[in-house]
Amino acid sequence: MYNIAEMRITNRKAKFNYKLESERFEAGISLEGSEAKAFRTNKVDLTNAHARIIDDEVWLINANISGAKKPTRMRKLLLKKNEIISISTKMKQKRLTFVPISMYTTGHLIKVKLALGKTKKKFEKRENLKKKAIKRQIEQEIKK
Repeated sequence: MYNIAEMRITNRKAKFNYKLESERFEAGISLEGSEAKAFRTNKVDLTNAHARIIDDEVWLINANISGAKKPTRMRKLLLKKNEIISISTKMKQKRLTFVPISMYTTGHLIKVKLALGKTKKKFEKRENLKKKAIKRQIEQEIKK
């Protein structure tokens, strides 16, 4: 079978596309058997994924699990009622989106770590890339 070692899949584009708030949420996810197997073989892509609250339930949308029958179907996230209410009020007040940061295992369970974030504009993304390039140049010059 599978070893119960820690597995982690991260959403690398989350920090690039969103200004993430410090508060993080951990949610369980309901998967089918083939989806769980695909997760354990690292066939999950969270780059375009986001979560929405529909009828007091949280759904993960556009998470691509390539070993499944329907790779980008909506998957239910399992959160407590009071967490869902607080998240939905924050999303409405500050116009935030609910972004999955990573997917990982705890024992035999598969969890999703989520954060609230505001979408970055194109010029903000360009500024960040320029700052990173300048930092790299400075570090290279210091090494020399």
